[in-house]
Amino acid sequence: MTERVEQEPDAAAAVFGDRITVARAFAAALAEHGEPRGLIGPLELPRLWSRHIVNSAIVAPLFSGRVGDVGSGAGLPGLVLAIARPDVDFVLIEPMERRVTWLNEQVAELGLDNVTVARARAEDWPGRGSLDAVTARAVSALRTLIPLTAPLVRSGGALVLMKGANAAAEVEAAQKQIRRFQLSDVRVEVVGEGVVAEPTRVFRATVR
Repeated sequence: MTERVEQEPDAAAAVFGDRITVARAFAAALAEHGEPRGLIGPLELPRLWSRHIVNSAIVAPLFSGRVGDVGSGAGLPGLVLAIARPDVDFVLIEPMERRVTWLNEQVAELGLDNVTVARARAEDWPGRGSLDAVTARAVSALRTLIPLTAPLVRSGGALVLMKGANAAAEVEAAQKQIRRFQLSDVRVEVVGEGVVAEPTRVFRATVR
């Protein structure tokens, strides 16, 4: 198994700074347990660092205050962001029990006192309208994701949703939802160019 796991890229230390040791511990745990516990697929191990961990951490400077991560799954991006930003409080919202168990285990093992794990669907989470920002990664298309995430954010808060290469097309397809939830300052940004091998596309908007 270890032969299949990607070696830590040079960019990781630059992205995580003095939190790199914690990031390494999480990467090792995910490499060992992720596939057997159904958290990640076997094809992800050869790109675990570049495609998932560093790719998630590169957006960490975009957050402040209290941030929700919808559909946290294996902890991508929520646990990674919490490692990189111990000064920010994260709420990991995940409905599946086995994933919640994993998240709670990692919070304890990594000593992340800035993380709360909530077993809930986004639409059922009781803290609606209270978060400074919400993020999500590989959950669904924007037209489905905006109605799940926007109600969780306070007025003036932000959506910072990690998307793939089709982000611009998703924005076009989600114009109805963008208007419905009165999103402003809508844009797609590329984060990490010149720093990491695989920059991250982020859908950003302000919630009114």
